[in-house]
Amino acid sequence: MERLTTSQLNISYDDRMIVNNLNIAIPEGKITALVGSNGSGKSTILKTMARIMSPAAGQVLLDGKSIHKQSTKDVAKQLAILPQNPTAPDGLTVTELVSYGRFPYQKGFGSMSKEDRNVVRWAIESTGLTEFAERPVDQLSGGQRQRAWIAMALAQETEILFLDEPTTFLDMAHQLEVLQLLQKLNEENNRTIVMVVHDLNHASRYAHHMIAINKGTVMGEGSPTEVMTPEIFRDVFNIEADIVYDPRSGVPLCLPHALITKYSTTTAATHQREAAVV
Repeated sequence: MERLTTSQLNISYDDRMIVNNLNIAIPEGKITALVGSNGSGKSTILKTMARIMSPAAGQVLLDGKSIHKQSTKDVAKQLAILPQNPTAPDGLTVTELVSYGRFPYQKGFGSMSKEDRNVVRWAIESTGLTEFAERPVDQLSGGQRQRAWIAMALAQETEILFLDEPTTFLDMAHQLEVLQLLQKLNEENNRTIVMVVHDLNHASRYAHHMIAINKGTVMGEGSPTEVMTPEIFRDVFNIEADIVYDPRSGVPLCLPHALITKYSTTTAATHQREAAVV
């Protein structure tokens, strides 16, 4: 049974409908990747499922209850979200940042308990940041900063973790660093992870479940093998691509070779007519 689902979900900005009648289910204990071109609505869906945005109609259901009708603290004990390109105040240390993750559990004036401090220490250790615990976040590398923010989310001790493009602006080594950490959290702690991913091959390698979105509509959903198809590449990304298989893991990978445009279609038709005349 899936803990997190959407039911006839509509999302709009002002009077413009972005997502219409969305019905999806997030597999529990798995990594789910939302993929699609820029402006497809994937980040909007993530934010609405994480309760940052409110739907125009329909519901996001967590354990059968509307997430937008639950209290902020109750929701924060069940799911955490890492937004795109988060920034910390200058001089804030890793330990101080991670401590913010304990907010849902604090009472009164928000003093940290012994349990809170133990959880913060565990989150820092789990993300490999012990040696940087007292270092200001703004002095870390890109990959280290992302790990610090993930540690803050871990400190919330939630079973569901949302991430909006967690590898944006990172080089290849730091991208792998973050993705492998998420894989570890899923495998060792059974975290349900939902992330927006731009790179199709990263999604295929690290996600168990993929949801391909175009203009707010689900165009494909299932395992990487089910979603990584030439038809979905055309419908969602407007590209022609070959599928190759990773020799290490056997997962399908996308090898794009042409952009589908009105010009290229017209040109191809012209070449066909000329060939027929000859």
